[in-house]
Amino acid sequence: MPEPPPVNVKADGHIHTRMCNHARGTMQQYVESALALGLHQITFLEHLEIGIRYDHRTWLRDEDFDVFFCEGKKLAEKYRDQILIRLGLEVGLNLQAMDAIRQRLTDYPWDTIGLSYHFYYHNGRHYNMVSRRHENLAALAEIGQDSVISDYFAGLIHGLQSLPSSVVCHLDAVLRHLPHRRFNQSHWLQIDTLLALMNEKGTALEVNTSGFAIRNEPYPCKRIIRSAIASGIPLVAGSDAHRPEDVGRFFDRLPQWLQPESVT
Repeated sequence: MPEPPPVNVKADGHIHTRMCNHARGTMQQYVESALALGLHQITFLEHLEIGIRYDHRTWLRDEDFDVFFCEGKKLAEKYRDQILIRLGLEVGLNLQAMDAIRQRLTDYPWDTIGLSYHFYYHNGRHYNMVSRRHENLAALAEIGQDSVISDYFAGLIHGLQSLPSSVVCHLDAVLRHLPHRRFNQSHWLQIDTLLALMNEKGTALEVNTSGFAIRNEPYPCKRIIRSAIASGIPLVAGSDAHRPEDVGRFFDRLPQWLQPESVT
């Protein structure tokens, strides 16, 4: 009998709600979807961004955090005999606002902190590195893929050194909508450095199954997953749900995908 995969597919570690302004559905609806799937645990991991100059908000406003935290605690109590509900933040890096980010993380006793990097700063404004919008793709392509990718991984390394982080989210999702993106040798060395730092700090690696819908494999790719497993870095399954029906999506693929003969 094959060994079980090194990730709990009964726990979804990455769920958003309509409060982030680019998802839909209430917290209650996501809980109901998780229960229907027989999940044992979910983590609401809502977006925290500070100081981002961008024309479309994709994160919680200041006034949303109290609602998010209080509603989550109520649901955790209501469903405590059926499912474990955890509350956390997906912290987006802004290298010009690190002190403010650190301070905001102390506002509530979060169960988990996810580290991510969405917005690239250039010439006085931010561009979304994981967006499919033309203005983002065009600007980032003009800057240069290699430069953006190098800065992305350097930023994650700095973030991991500077912020409390439970898990790194969608590690290789940078420029995910530029199909000809490639990592060069320098990028792979940065990834090795990042994984070594995660191992040192006990930070988990998210296996983000939203990638199956975009590139037929999760974020990160098999090469990174293989290195993480070999290093003993814990894995966390996350759907990155932005609709209630996305909870646990593609988790059924993970047992086979994570078999040793598959992750090569």
